[in-house]
Amino acid sequence: MQIKEISLPEKVIGFYLDSGIEQLYPPQDEAIAKGLLEGKNIVAAIPTASGKTLIAELAMLSSITNGGKALYIVPLRALASEKMDRFLKFRQIGIKTGISTGDFEARDEWLGSNDIIVATSEKTDSLLRNETSWMQDITVIVVDEVHLLDSANRGPTLEVTIAKLRKLNPRAQIIALSATVGNAQEIADWLKGGLVLSEWRPTDLREGVYYADAINFEGSQKAVEITSSDDGVNIVMGTLEEGGQCLVFESSRKNCVGFAKKLGRHVEKVLSKQERSALDKIVDAIIEASETEASRVLAQCVRNGVAFHHAGLNSAHRRLVEDGFRENAIKVICSTPTLAAGLNLPARRVVIRSYKRYDSNFGMQPIPVLEYKQMAGRAGRPHLDPYGESVLIARSYEEMEALFENYVNAKAEDIWSKLGTENALRTHVLSTVVSGFASSEEGLMEFMSATFFAHQQEARDLQELVEQSISFLLEHGMLQNEDRLRATKLGKLVSMLYVDPLSAAIILEGLEKAGKLTDLTLMHLICSTPDMKQLYMRSSDYTMINEFAMVHKEEFARMPSPFKAIEYEWFLGEVKTALLMMKWIDEVPMDEITMQFNIGEGDIHAFADMAQWLMHATARLAETMGLQGVENAYELEKRIQYGANGQLLELVSIRDVGRVRARKLYDAGLTSVEALKSAGVERIAKLIGPRTAEKIMNNIMGSHRVGEQNSIDSADEVYRPIERLQRTFNDFED
Repeated sequence: MQIKEISLPEKVIGFYLDSGIEQLYPPQDEAIAKGLLEGKNIVAAIPTASGKTLIAELAMLSSITNGGKALYIVPLRALASEKMDRFLKFRQIGIKTGISTGDFEARDEWLGSNDIIVATSEKTDSLLRNETSWMQDITVIVVDEVHLLDSANRGPTLEVTIAKLRKLNPRAQIIALSATVGNAQEIADWLKGGLVLSEWRPTDLREGVYYADAINFEGSQKAVEITSSDDGVNIVMGTLEEGGQCLVFESSRKNCVGFAKKLGRHVEKVLSKQERSALDKIVDAIIEASETEASRVLAQCVRNGVAFHHAGLNSAHRRLVEDGFRENAIKVICSTPTLAAGLNLPARRVVIRSYKRYDSNFGMQPIPVLEYKQMAGRAGRPHLDPYGESVLIARSYEEMEALFENYVNAKAEDIWSKLGTENALRTHVLSTVVSGFASSEEGLMEFMSATFFAHQQEARDLQELVEQSISFLLEHGMLQNEDRLRATKLGKLVSMLYVDPLSAAIILEGLEKAGKLTDLTLMHLICSTPDMKQLYMRSSDYTMINEFAMVHKEEFARMPSPFKAIEYEWFLGEVKTALLMMKWIDEVPMDEITMQFNIGEGDIHAFADMAQWLMHATARLAETMGLQGVENAYELEKRIQYGANGQLLELVSIRDVGRVRARKLYDAGLTSVEALKSAGVERIAKLIGPRTAEKIMNNIMGSHRVGEQNSIDSADEVYRPIERLQRTFNDFED
């Protein structure tokens, strides 16, 4: 079908024609035939780069031109920013777009004036809990990456959020976008929608296995020139010689960095003078964004035309790598699998160097077919590459045959609801009552009958878990049950704060029992909650962490007996995580922290984001319940945000200052905004450099503080803890 044949307003048709889109892809054509523009629910389970986003856009624009409003739900903040950038282009046809990925206690009512709102699933859930008024005006709900219903971390929240939206907006159209999964029809049946199931791609994908100096495809072979003893290097260099770019997926961060360094020694030999010049600009930006050893390693790799990408990098470095690859300056990215889960970074060839991942319970295990298909699907840039190739690597003929059978020719697994645990249900039972979706146990079960879990199994299988959740919430004063189930003041606050009710119970009990309340007391308290991911205890950690715990034992609200081995080991993990955060707020250099705890700069920011959110929750809970620690917790919240001593808070609140520059300025006697104004650019430049000094002075005169949003285009800087932490810990390998 031609774009001009679609029954949409002329300005919309004109927008796509001006963008160079004249004809629909077959899956888009099928979606329209199944009622996409008539308000019918649609599940599109099609490969990467096959036009899923356009299917969503057509539905949204059709509804908006008839007075509607669209909500676009994504799993990750990075994906939210990517979609936001795309939808901002609709401004030229009068469509306004907003983004909401931030503070979970905020209603964000201001977003109601927009036609399209982009939000993560967690933020959408929090908007529902906070009874944001414009949520009732939604006429189109787009759920991107709906196959993440299968995720133990994100799935339950996404599932319950969809169920709430369907109940709140029963007439809203739902567009669910998915990778190809085994039971796409089951998802479509749950959503009462039509299914668009296709393997069509705009660029052919050839899936093969490398063995015996050649890439073996079904019925053909492609020889690979041998220039190195490393098969991966040979496959990548063959891609570059053909003028393509390459994505290499590794099993761990360590392997990512190692292969990028090795590969760089080969790639740098084939770079032109012009390509080196483009790379030098990226290198300068990388060095300016951080002064850690990891950033220096990344800069050296990028100078050679290669980058590594994982959640241990800070957000600025990840963006620089992604943008450099899109601009074809960076030729190869070595990444952990997280890059395959949503970001639009296709390449001529995808190389999967390891199809196994480490599992703490079972050791190295083969990845699911779905994960392989998502990585392989990144091969082939539409309109740029004549084809795309994905390559697994085998070390024997038998392994090659197994890889063809288990991955290349295999179907993706079915996805299953992960709602059926008390941990998953506890928070959603409370929020369902707080939001008014149910006011009795029977009402809760009726609500649960609309979930994907109930569609796959029996809703009554959740009965016991719902009862346990209600009992917990009653016991801890978050619900009361007189004539009906109602949330208490505490219960409403816990739901609005977006913390696990168990976390709130642990924090309140700790505040009540704590004798000596110090910064460490509060830091350990939040690190002992289920909302705070813990650092792993390594064999070399036990002596040091145990000694630290013994020295500071009076400062812990709870300390189990060392004779309770499992409980005490868990406690030591909490202490290690708290110690990480204490070093962060005490301004220990980033390199020192990353070396001591064997984590990346991005991990530190992820832990800090989560700790800041939980410390804010601690302050609010203490304030509401009249407990000790309110002022301490509020100050710690700010210190965690900036990673600084309390004396630096005024300086670090200025955009572009940061903890390191703030310390230099403070120690030089420039201890406040007024002192900086009086000092002038020249004096500041002697301390932190002329370019930075000029930026900071402009920010001071413009009163720009960290976290302020002067326009919707700066939404990428919004504080959003959960999405970043989830991304990081899905990618937190040894």
